[in-house]
Amino acid sequence: MPICKIINKNNLHRVWETPANIHQNSANSQRASRKFPEDFLFGTSSSAYQIEGGWNKDGKGISIWDVATHMDPSPVLDGSSGDVAADSYHLYKRDVEMMKELGLDFYRFSISWPRILPSGFSNEINQAGINYYNNLIDEMLANGISPLLTIYHWDLPHNLQKLGGWVNPIIIDYFTDYAEVLFDNFGDRVKCWITINEPQQICVGGYGSSMLAPLLNMTGIGEYLCSKNLLLAHAKAYRLYDEKYRKKQNGLIGISINGYWYEPATDSIDDKKATLDTIQFDWGQYAHPIFSKEGDYPYELKRKVYAKSAEQGFKRSRLPKLSKSEIEFIKGSSDFFGLNAYTTTLVYRNASLEGMYAVPSYLDDLGAGFTTDDSWPQGASVWLKEVPCGLTKILLEISKRYDNPPIYITENGWSTFGGLVDDDRIRYLRNYLDAVLDAIEAGSNVKLYTYWSLMDNFEWLSGYSEKFGLYEVDFADPNRTRTPRKSSFIYREIIRTKTLDFDYEPENFTGGNI
Repeated sequence: MPICKIINKNNLHRVWETPANIHQNSANSQRASRKFPEDFLFGTSSSAYQIEGGWNKDGKGISIWDVATHMDPSPVLDGSSGDVAADSYHLYKRDVEMMKELGLDFYRFSISWPRILPSGFSNEINQAGINYYNNLIDEMLANGISPLLTIYHWDLPHNLQKLGGWVNPIIIDYFTDYAEVLFDNFGDRVKCWITINEPQQICVGGYGSSMLAPLLNMTGIGEYLCSKNLLLAHAKAYRLYDEKYRKKQNGLIGISINGYWYEPATDSIDDKKATLDTIQFDWGQYAHPIFSKEGDYPYELKRKVYAKSAEQGFKRSRLPKLSKSEIEFIKGSSDFFGLNAYTTTLVYRNASLEGMYAVPSYLDDLGAGFTTDDSWPQGASVWLKEVPCGLTKILLEISKRYDNPPIYITENGWSTFGGLVDDDRIRYLRNYLDAVLDAIEAGSNVKLYTYWSLMDNFEWLSGYSEKFGLYEVDFADPNRTRTPRKSSFIYREIIRTKTLDFDYEPENFTGGNI
């Protein structure tokens, strides 16, 4: 059984444990099977740039990732790109076949903005792009798979980035125009929408650092300008759907926020306070304006950035203010809490942090450092540790902070370096689903679970060095052959039975067709 204590649903908030107690026992023996609610749904995820390929086919425009991956020298670890990727632009029928083999209830995918609007603007709609996604959606529905469609998963048209991208307020209108094209063309069949995937990664990764395209690294300023514009763009697309499309299309629309769980590295008051600050800076910066009763940015985020800005001689806070009307416009603009959650990090604060970060910067504003426990299992991704209790805790924290909203786990997964026998992925999958059930039993309103990812894909600046897929993709094969891993058989059985059975083993697994 898990060694994480079960937390009563009436006492969900800020339940800290020492690092020694945070990792749940990963042994599968002597663990009873557990049932999911009958209406609980299972799916897998992907994103357009990571799997589609066809980067310059049939009228598609150029994205910021096309630009970044074609730089010389390349910023990508293995020098690769998404030019072909898993070639889902041509192999989408095989992808749907895989969804059916797994028995998925739904499949989460994203639309390539420049495949639909090559220039980034809605005056020019690329019919070939519309046709591709129509064919994919229709193929899914014909096989009993519901589409969960992400409007924006990081592939901004390069033309819009030349205007400033997410730090230029005009992006709010251009994003809404793009969303309207998608509602018009796909809303008759798509009944669940995600406006934007992982706002914190977009803003901190692309504008506050060089971890993601467009690699601007304007830390301390860029991520905050991006944050305000992104929240308003999300809200405007939500309001458009709510006012113009919801009644006739009868769908739901929300946002997917990435969230680490953060634990204090020690029991000290300073580390506990640093941990609460980190939650507010990280996922609270995007969740609080949308899901809290009062709206606006979290208080500690506003206070700390204002104080640092004044100390550094700025005439105003580097975090742009949300007006009263903007606060009301953003507040409540999601039908569910979409959560991408993978791992846990320990947080500390002490005097040695002084001078550690550039000034001004996001991390200097936060004033916290990060570490992990060496006993936690390590994935192929340097940032990914297996800490199942962290998923339970973030689900319960969201439930407590935001009045128990419906939670859609829109990403969760484990990376390896390849191979069809992926017992570490199976262990991670089972332990994290066990953690989901712990949260549900404690009162969290979790409605669905989405494994990242259906197949191996281009993992941004890590290229193809990390494998998240239930299906292995042979990137050396021009046909991009997909082969089910052992984990795909385990996941299929969980979906089929709605049961988490720690003892189930697929018979005579050798790697091959399901």
